[in-house]
Amino acid sequence: MRCAVGCGHLQLGVDSGYGVGSVRGDVAHPVNRGLACQRGIRESADPDGEWLTRPLVREDGDLHPTTWDVALDRAVTGLGAAAVGDPDGVAVLGSGQQTNEAAYALGKLARGGLGTRFYDANTTLCMASAVRAYYDAFGSDAPPCTYEDIDGAATHVVWGANPAVAHPVMFRWIAESARTDGSRLVVVDPVATETADVADDHVAPDPGTDLALARAVLARVVERGDVERAFVAEATTGFETLADRLPDSEAAAAEAGVDAGTVDLLADALADPTLVYWGMGVNQSVQGTDTAAALIDMCLATGNLGPGTGPFSLTGQANSMGTRICSSKGSWPGQRPFDDPAERRLIAEAWDVPVDRLPDDTGPGPVGTLEAVDDGPVEAVYAVATNPVAGMPDATAVRERLDDAFLVVQDAFHTETVDHADVVLPAATWGESDGTTTNMERRVSRVRPATDLPPDVRTDLDTITTLGERLAPGLFPASDPEAVFEEFAALTAGTPADCSGISYDRLDEAGAVRWPAPDALSEGGYRYRTDPGGWEFETPSGLARFSSAVDGDLAEPTDDDYPLTLTTAREADGYNTGVRSRGGASEPAPRARVHPDTLAEAGVEPPATADRGADADRGADADREAAATLGSRRGAIPVRPEPDPAVPTGLVWLPIHHPRTNEVTLPATDPKSDEPNLKQCAVRLTPGAPEEAVPGREPAAVDAGVSGGD
Repeated sequence: MRCAVGCGHLQLGVDSGYGVGSVRGDVAHPVNRGLACQRGIRESADPDGEWLTRPLVREDGDLHPTTWDVALDRAVTGLGAAAVGDPDGVAVLGSGQQTNEAAYALGKLARGGLGTRFYDANTTLCMASAVRAYYDAFGSDAPPCTYEDIDGAATHVVWGANPAVAHPVMFRWIAESARTDGSRLVVVDPVATETADVADDHVAPDPGTDLALARAVLARVVERGDVERAFVAEATTGFETLADRLPDSEAAAAEAGVDAGTVDLLADALADPTLVYWGMGVNQSVQGTDTAAALIDMCLATGNLGPGTGPFSLTGQANSMGTRICSSKGSWPGQRPFDDPAERRLIAEAWDVPVDRLPDDTGPGPVGTLEAVDDGPVEAVYAVATNPVAGMPDATAVRERLDDAFLVVQDAFHTETVDHADVVLPAATWGESDGTTTNMERRVSRVRPATDLPPDVRTDLDTITTLGERLAPGLFPASDPEAVFEEFAALTAGTPADCSGISYDRLDEAGAVRWPAPDALSEGGYRYRTDPGGWEFETPSGLARFSSAVDGDLAEPTDDDYPLTLTTAREADGYNTGVRSRGGASEPAPRARVHPDTLAEAGVEPPATADRGADADRGADADREAAATLGSRRGAIPVRPEPDPAVPTGLVWLPIHHPRTNEVTLPATDPKSDEPNLKQCAVRLTPGAPEEAVPGREPAAVDAGVSGGD
């Protein structure tokens, strides 16, 4: 499992010792039917990362190997001391890299054992904006469509995503469908990505203007009389309010940096049965929720809801969907409303904890959680299968906060966050764990170990329940994976995300089952459809709701000091902060893809060997020295400039999974979802490496050195 497509893999252990010897796609699995991407194969069978094989504790400033008893005692003492008198003294950070069972157990420990509101399951770093938009529109999280709808779509609009790189197996289905007669692929992205390279049309708005463009398209649909009035009247509410607040389409197009003809192209695309996909380019923005909502509005206004059509957010991490329904982050298990007193009582009774121990609200996202270290109340952090030092914005501040807290890190690999830990607990990964996972189309699949665990490594679930019993005795009467899944599934009975009809035995027979599955024979399909072809949404009115958002300002506009715009994205071999693909020691400087004209204006001379895709052969240019400095208001980092006409002038592209990238990104968050604005901030590019190529704040001597803007 390397992304949320949810491909089934067959893994075989090595002949002797520990580890996975070979991996291939499972032809019997209903999701991928034998297909597999090379990243998924390579990172499972031969990851480059440095494995953690022993517990570690910090003594005299350094991490030293120790026994599990000593490490657990140290972790329990530190976490317990921070929680005395205030449950919010402990922050818990989870991950979409855990099984459903481990995610459920971690949420149970955080909410029911400790009672902290400072808890996140990593979905706030990638999917929170889409989640909030789904709730606002449909009253429930998760896309209504499934993979089966891809073949039925005539038009595929991919907006702010690059599935050719991030979700290659799913993109194969999209590309094949788009190649059939009468079908097409339209890509909306400032950068000419690998997905845009094979598209029929590529729309390149100015960075950070996705909401303006989406509203321009909506306005044009209304102006042309292309609204599907019958569907809008039957199944939705709020359209007239939306229409009254729409801008003039040409004015909104100009704001997005495109012409009226481009807006017409997108409006025309929506006239056919259309799937609208989006990814982090939409979600990771201060306007992420409003933009995702506008894309849903486009589907609703044009009647693109039903088989072969609809809004389809592309989830990032392998089990991000599982954490959304299991982990008690934004809702109680099964999407039970967090603030409903009756639901709180039900959860408290099921967990056998006092109802007043459960926090009153869901708490902030990870940015706000770690900011709470500065002035309290957070004094300790328990991070499981996540790497905030590399994955969160304004990484220098993140490092400083983690150094100020008592930090317990639980991971399979030596990450940048491990270097700041007081206690390190080595964890199993997918090929070593037993449990389940949930992909982006809501299918639950089994995960089985292909190899025995090394002597000093434990599964996430084992460690979480062990710590949980020490911190809150009696919290985990059951700790084996199947019993924990049964406990979780029972809590979802009767909810929108009902998994109570799913069991290990059923998964062993079927391979995967899509929720909602309220009984042993049912399985979810296209959501919200009723027989014979009606609609019923999870909203109080039973109708889908249009949004009413208006355009907002950029999180950090360019100016004379910082005249360029930074964007971040995935590389083909990078995922989950790149720990498995870049090895224990990463290159000191990330490559920066920049238009040749922008490099010339900045006076930056790229190395003669630089060309687009140079890093595709991992390590081929690892020794290339940094030739430039990229600075923001938060710091300055060395970069290896790479001239690339696929990147528009005024824009700098950095790989999101390089550990230094987030030293310059902006910690501003979406006010509705708390998701960080990782895709747009103001930067400057100057010749030469920084004075000190080490983590830290920007040297005062770095000058702007360029003119122009975005």
